[in-house]
Amino acid sequence: MKKRLISGGLVFILCVGSIFSVAKADELDDTIAAMQEQEAQTQQTISNLEKQTKETQDAIKELQGQQQQTKDNVSNLQNQSTALQSTINTYSNKLTTLNQEISETESQMAEVSSEIVKLDTELSQAIQEEKDRYELLKKRLKSTYESGGSNGLLRILLGSGTMGEFLTKFEYLNAIMSYDQKRIEEYQALQAEIQAKKEIVEEKEAELDQYQDTLDEKHNELTTLTNTVKGQLNSTNSTLNSEKNKLADFDQQLAALDEKMKALESQTAAAQAKLAQQIAERLALTKEDTSGSYSASDEELIWLAATIQAEADGESYTGKLAVGSVIMNRVKSSAFPNTIVGVITQNLQFASYRSGKVNLIISNGPNSTCVNAAREVLGGARVGDYLFFMTKYWADYYRISEYNMIGNHAFFYRWITKPAEEAPAEQPVEEQPQPEEQQPQEEHQSQPEEQQNQEQPSEEQNQDNQDNQEQQEDNSGNNDESGNNEGSENP
Repeated sequence: MKKRLISGGLVFILCVGSIFSVAKADELDDTIAAMQEQEAQTQQTISNLEKQTKETQDAIKELQGQQQQTKDNVSNLQNQSTALQSTINTYSNKLTTLNQEISETESQMAEVSSEIVKLDTELSQAIQEEKDRYELLKKRLKSTYESGGSNGLLRILLGSGTMGEFLTKFEYLNAIMSYDQKRIEEYQALQAEIQAKKEIVEEKEAELDQYQDTLDEKHNELTTLTNTVKGQLNSTNSTLNSEKNKLADFDQQLAALDEKMKALESQTAAAQAKLAQQIAERLALTKEDTSGSYSASDEELIWLAATIQAEADGESYTGKLAVGSVIMNRVKSSAFPNTIVGVITQNLQFASYRSGKVNLIISNGPNSTCVNAAREVLGGARVGDYLFFMTKYWADYYRISEYNMIGNHAFFYRWITKPAEEAPAEQPVEEQPQPEEQQPQEEHQSQPEEQQNQEQPSEEQNQDNQDNQEQQEDNSGNNDESGNNEGSENP
């Protein structure tokens, strides 16, 4: 009877224990399901942010293309404006020269016209003198004939008392007649000379008139061309000002988009950190087994070795194995891609891949030490079950409380942070966050050691990170140990 009671009690206890175990398992499943739902929501938030980031990047790229085209237009318009102004200056110089030639020609024409007037006056005077002399001669001859013609002249001569008087009268009469004839001939010659001069001057005047007409035509043509080019210059300058205004608008739009990008990157960083922490907390409930070997292709071996070299080339051999262990633990974890290349190329994870360093090492071939480390890790060698690593500075900066230092890197499995009051009051001046566009969690996740040691975020990013931490603390409440989701590795 006693044995039955004992047996029945054991059965009862086992049943109750089984019920409790099932209930606990169901509760764990519900907790994990709820956590996975939260992860899915966070992942959706990240996807939306990445979509907005892509759209903003495309908008920036398009605006930059338009900006460059506008800059080219401005440059071309400035060159065109300079060429047009040079043409106007050339035309203006030619117009100045033409105006001088026209003035000189007009002056010459005035002189020629004056000379023609003078010659006309002289010709008129010579004609009048010739006419007067001719009239005087006619009167003398008329008087002689009225006095008896040749008989009258003969009487004058015969009326001489002596031979000397006769000769004197004869010479006198002959001299008068010769003088009149000579003067008439002189006036006639003068008329011919004046007429010849007048013809020459009139010919010169005709040439000047023709030259003046030519100059006027050139002047009108140049004036028309100058006005046309001035119109083109005004139009070009107007377009140039419009294009310059566009450049100013582009600068404002790009500045606004840059601010939007910073905000999106900050929000994405916070969401990535939150997701990483959520996954780390979920994995801690079940503790996945990420040990064991992995059958990798030759290509995967090279990828793994190249990433180890990019991240830990200056580290010890154990440090190289540790970096390889993180990659292979992720491959084995359900929270990350299940291939080596997938883990290495996952968005916002390994800075050495994003920078192109991994691809450069692949093209040149990784060194033998890193290849050996990769083979050991693929064969099952692990330096811990770590899923994350960063430099000590960043581990302390983000208040990671549980990590192991291997070389210059801090390795850890869970993202456990210290309470906010234990965080340093301020960061040392020489270790301010890096002044790059990349988010802090990108910088420390898998970034090459030399970049981690040399580059620090700016004070502005430092403040942004602190603001993000405070925002995450407000949003997450008691969902994690510290409420700080900033700076996590992205799953």
